[in-house]
Amino acid sequence: MLRAYAALAALGIIWGSNFIFMKWATDVISPTQTVFLRVLFGFLPLALVAWRARVLTRDQLRHLPHFAVMSVLATTFYYYGFVAGTARLPSSMAGLLSGSIPIFTFLCAVLFLRQDRPTGQMAAGVALGFIGIALSARPWEGTEGVAFTGVLWMLAGTLSLGVSFVYAQRFLSPLQLPPLALATWQTGLALLTLLILTNFDGMTAIAGDPRALLGAVVGLGMLGTGVAFFTYYFIIERLGSVQAAGATYIAPLVAVIIGAAVGEDITVPLILALGLILGGVVLIQTGKRRNASAPMPYQAKE
Repeated sequence: MLRAYAALAALGIIWGSNFIFMKWATDVISPTQTVFLRVLFGFLPLALVAWRARVLTRDQLRHLPHFAVMSVLATTFYYYGFVAGTARLPSSMAGLLSGSIPIFTFLCAVLFLRQDRPTGQMAAGVALGFIGIALSARPWEGTEGVAFTGVLWMLAGTLSLGVSFVYAQRFLSPLQLPPLALATWQTGLALLTLLILTNFDGMTAIAGDPRALLGAVVGLGMLGTGVAFFTYYFIIERLGSVQAAGATYIAPLVAVIIGAAVGEDITVPLILALGLILGGVVLIQTGKRRNASAPMPYQAKE
């Protein structure tokens, strides 16, 4: 049990550190190139472990259309939204906004899965979360404030991931396929998509910046994608999906702490926004525990 909780803390740290790695990489190469490197070096360890575990079968090929949809919703577009958003925002603010993932997941489940009606506590959690998002974005400041396009990209990525949970619960969960197989198909198809979409001109520039290179390859790819998948499924197996979602609370805190450490301006409104978003998530999650028939789909984050 201690190992499971240690893994939970490690996962929160991995997810939370992704944002500074995105920031470093996009200072040198484009967001699409950053996503390509992340998926490439995340797919390689996944494919190796999946091959050794023999979880990939020919029979799974008939589910390729579902895998393709998931590769777009939960990898290609989701990752691009977060990278494009982080490129335009301080890494601490991008990490803070990622804390709204459970809020958007809950809204998508209510809208598309027609699960049990939300309780007043859940509705209050959603409202609190959106107040936190508005406080962090501060649209009333206009062009002198936060880069609003960055906020929109972050929210687009978050929404894409929320829709992917709904799609997975409706179309993939009934198939009862090994999670490692799903993750490998998903990232493999995303890699093929990115091979077509990515403009590789100037990508070699990242080789001249060891910090950005290691951040993209090791931080975002091997750890933030490959190891994160393994760790998340290990936690689900040992603690369950509700407990595994606890990493959601850790990641934004880690992102803000790292942002402060590298010299980003951590303001009182930013801290208040963080508290509001996490408070909203807590209200939704605790409301769900009492509403057992509406479980949260499991998630593979940043």
